[in-house]
Amino acid sequence: MTQTEDGGDVVVVGAGAAGLACAADLAAAGLRVVLLEAEDTVGGRMRTDRLAGFTVDRGFQVFNTAYPQVKRRLDLRALRLRPFTPGVLVHTDDGPRRFTDPSRRPRESRDLIPGRLASARDLLALGTLSARDVLAPAGHLRTRPDSTTLTALANAGISPELVETFFRPFLSGVFLEDELETSARFFHLVWRTMLRGTLCLPADGIGAVPAQMASGLPDGVLRTGVPVASLTDRGVASADGGHHTARVVVVATGQSAAARLLPGLQVPRGRVVTTLYHAAQGSPLAEPTLMVDTRRRFLHTCVLTEVHRGYAADGRALVSTSVLGDPGPGQEAAVLAALAEVYGADTRPWELVHRVVVRDALPAMPPPLALSRTTRFAPGRYVCGDHRATGSLQGALASGTRAAREVLADLRRPSAAL
Repeated sequence: MTQTEDGGDVVVVGAGAAGLACAADLAAAGLRVVLLEAEDTVGGRMRTDRLAGFTVDRGFQVFNTAYPQVKRRLDLRALRLRPFTPGVLVHTDDGPRRFTDPSRRPRESRDLIPGRLASARDLLALGTLSARDVLAPAGHLRTRPDSTTLTALANAGISPELVETFFRPFLSGVFLEDELETSARFFHLVWRTMLRGTLCLPADGIGAVPAQMASGLPDGVLRTGVPVASLTDRGVASADGGHHTARVVVVATGQSAAARLLPGLQVPRGRVVTTLYHAAQGSPLAEPTLMVDTRRRFLHTCVLTEVHRGYAADGRALVSTSVLGDPGPGQEAAVLAALAEVYGADTRPWELVHRVVVRDALPAMPPPLALSRTTRFAPGRYVCGDHRATGSLQGALASGTRAAREVLADLRRPSAAL
């Protein structure tokens, strides 16, 4: 028999970053809110698993302290953040080159001497681009004419040589695509936050971020282990035959699930990435640094236990490597061989302790990109998530914030027909 429950004023479907932000704001405004999550814990793609003594996120992730929504919503001290070194190591045919911010690590900036990583002309163009992105008002970055990132770099005076040496291998790991077809608006915002903030990870893994947000919700709002099968005229139907009534439903799932729950919703295509976690007896790189490869045999790799020793309980090193798509066994063997070269280590004894494929890891963001879109879909129906803004934690939180704001505005209109 179907069991019907009062879902309150609003049912929010999906307890990822967007759903958590939306539910928190609606509850703070005094609405009765129920937040339904299909899995056994919150976070969506921002989830951390503990496997055989290893702390592994669902795909490699970083936490950027410069995001405005992060500063607004989270207690950064409580997350016990562990930083990466600023900049990246670039593996080239001539050996490793360090690309770093000279204002933070001047002693490690020798590879920015003209002729090593880039020419003097490129370094001047890069400095000009960076200064503009850091100093310009964020609103200016959002409203400038859009193009692909590849076109924007060329227009900024960046040579094809520096694009291939640094920008393409590095940004492929940021955008999860290697053609640099992503919106230049998004690139400039990402570049700005990277220069202004610190890339790091919580000591307990990226899942600590949504867990902290969930801990601030009022009692009774969050319900986990409740997959939603469909939306109804009076609320939502769960997969177990239950029904939650509500005047308003906010779909805060990933893009594929949102398209299934809201027929007719247009969503961008999703990027697919696979992360391989290997355990090694010793650390192949004694620093918490991202490494990229000019031959693009992988997106990026790093030794997570250099970020925080607690990610491996048995004292071994935990190495994270991400690649585009869903590689087969032969491709994975080729990645391991590439890692032997870039780390200068014998990777044959490395143990594959986890492999995770993340589908819809990011939405595709071609130009022209609207950095924020309305969450209104139909009367009483709203949709939020990074696919409605930008593919980032900032985008997800901002979209959830906008959904709450639009729900409240609509509910407060005397003539609202919800």
